[in-house]
Amino acid sequence: MNILYIIIGLVLLILGGDWLLKASVNISLKLNISKIVIGMTVVSFATSAPELIVSIKSALDGFPDLALGNVIGSNIANLALVLGVTICLGTIDVGKSFYTIDWPMMMVASVLLYLFIGYDLILDRTEGTVLFLILIAFLYYLLRLQSKTTITDEELDIQNDETPLIKTLFLLFIGGIGLWGGSELLIKGAVGFAEALGISERIIGVTIVSVGTSIPELAASIIAIIKKEKAISLGNLIGSNIFNILAVLGITSMITPVKVGDLNIITNDIYWMLGVALLVFPLCFIPTKLKFGFKEGIVLLATYAAFIYFTVFS
Repeated sequence: MNILYIIIGLVLLILGGDWLLKASVNISLKLNISKIVIGMTVVSFATSAPELIVSIKSALDGFPDLALGNVIGSNIANLALVLGVTICLGTIDVGKSFYTIDWPMMMVASVLLYLFIGYDLILDRTEGTVLFLILIAFLYYLLRLQSKTTITDEELDIQNDETPLIKTLFLLFIGGIGLWGGSELLIKGAVGFAEALGISERIIGVTIVSVGTSIPELAASIIAIIKKEKAISLGNLIGSNIFNILAVLGITSMITPVKVGDLNIITNDIYWMLGVALLVFPLCFIPTKLKFGFKEGIVLLATYAAFIYFTVFS
């Protein structure tokens, strides 16, 4: 039953996040909000909704390691697993913004998280507020920066939709229900599964739960490669990592402080997260400058396999 709860929970989270994304974008377009603003705010928050709901629910239910493990594991999976699979299937060109904006910001967020939870083993409301305010400042900077450049609709991958308002509101409603119900079932199943096998909730968080909440990004990446579309990029995945730390953990800890229960989170998991984030930078230039291809993909997938092996079996 625990495995069934996990599967149904993940399906509801994926569907709920997709419905919420479609509804949010439709409402924003109907309100004549700029596509640039939608792409950088509405879409980013909506695609991080599964991680956000699961983390908040886990922390409130007294499973903080599941909340931290979910975010840290998702960040590792986004770069090592999702990006690894994507570039094994097709080459991705890397833009200048990767090393001037995106990667440095991801490292700032990652190091801040390490300092905050490594210092006193807790992410409190003040630290959560700091993370969230950094996100607001970062978004403001991006919007100011993008207002000076021309971005096409194809680059933003946001389509005009003539969906009736009633249907849009219905999608918004069932999306919220899907996220809530999915988080309930996923956490119930994950905790029960961990107890049944005698393993920690933190391991479930950094493996099963984190991969599950990263499935939308993985599916989008594979579909984009098959269709030969530029719908997925390194920037999308790095942006997701930034939002996971600054928005998901920032908001969660503003609602309720997140305490580290299993010390392996700060002695193992977060070092893997920092290591994978650091690894992406030299891979961007070696062996092929500003391109990610099959060789880099193999390195990333091997890194993810090593992470799973040493985390679960060591």
